Amino acid sequence: MDKIRIRGGRPLEGSIAVSGAKNAALPDLAAALLTDQPLVLRNVPQVRDVITMTRLLEHLGARTSVDREGMCHVQVSRMSEPEAPYDLVRTMRASVLVLGPLVARTGWARVSLPGGCAIGERPIDLHLDALSRMGADVELVHGYVTARSRRLRGADITFATRTVTGTENLMMAATLAEGRTVLRHCAMEPEIVDLAALLTAMGAHITGAGTETIQIEGVDSLHGATHGVIPDRVEAGTFLIAGAISRGRVEVTECDPGHLAALVDVLERCGVPLTTGPGRMEAGPWESLGAHDIVTSTYPGFATDLQAQYMALMTQASGAAVITENIFENRFMHAGELRRMGADITLEGRTAIVRGPTKLSGAPLMATDLRASASLILAALAADGESTINRVYHIDRGYERIEEKLRALGAEIERMH
Repeated sequence: MDKIRIRGGRPLEGSIAVSGAKNAALPDLAAALLTDQPLVLRNVPQVRDVITMTRLLEHLGARTSVDREGMCHVQVSRMSEPEAPYDLVRTMRASVLVLGPLVARTGWARVSLPGGCAIGERPIDLHLDALSRMGADVELVHGYVTARSRRLRGADITFATRTVTGTENLMMAATLAEGRTVLRHCAMEPEIVDLAALLTAMGAHITGAGTETIQIEGVDSLHGATHGVIPDRVEAGTFLIAGAISRGRVEVTECDPGHLAALVDVLERCGVPLTTGPGRMEAGPWESLGAHDIVTSTYPGFATDLQAQYMALMTQASGAAVITENIFENRFMHAGELRRMGADITLEGRTAIVRGPTKLSGAPLMATDLRASASLILAALAADGESTINRVYHIDRGYERIEEKLRALGAEIERMH
């Protein structure tokens, strides 16, 4: 099993390009199930979750190819049995995104309940209730969801809570439904807007993506399209924090600064010099770093996927930072590993209090989930001595060649097999 070894204490310097967004590429790939025509996606990151999704699509009958430049061709000209088995979906929650497209195109689907990071309960009840409202007969038996419908019907659906994958799943299902679907209390993340742009290019009629209310007029069929996946805002934020925690100067290119407004605001309040321009951001060396409280929330609030990285940064800030996690109830597992490095962190339910600055020391570390892995890498960059991070398959789910990118910035980092 691979490990990553880091010797800390070196300021990062230089420029790094952001990969395509994993959380946009996954629903974009699932959208290929809605048509028998070819789909061409640019800027697809070669990360473990994307590889898992392409294998799932191939199981469902797709022909896929991806080159080293991130150009992906997918075509599902003939669907095999529309079943997503446990062995293919157990490591990735986003696999549930095939449910809506399969029911919409074939009339039925059998999808195993998904897996993914152990960061809390993420039930798909909202997906299933909404599909039922659209006329599907939905059953949950032996860990599998089965949904059947001769043709889905448009409906007026209000999500009880904001759900990104629920919004994406129902958007895709509604494109081929009969009549109009109105989705209310929708997630507003940039990845939703990205998926809507792809579906529109495929012939769907969608308005309101990026707002709380999305309307979809169903059509009889969709066609192929070419689409560029948006840049990964979480990777961009991680590299900005890497520059800050190492007290270096890092420019992040091929990104969208508008997607990171909440993080930019907080970093500036902490004293990190930031400059932004079209497609680029730069975090410069700070003279003093002050603690600042955050509360994670749905977009456009502070992203839960950047909470762990921010916690690592706050170990180097003066004062006490209160970090409140409102999205997932079990997303502080990295705190214990940071404490082993010398961090002063107190957990109180969904709140973590980080007191700093503290001198971090290198240590053997265990990654527990995708974003926790990034947190430990950042802490190791700032620590004295050597750290070894185990279970790095977690980080490979969402970061493309992270050790190569950090090495290009001057980090002393290597992957060990």
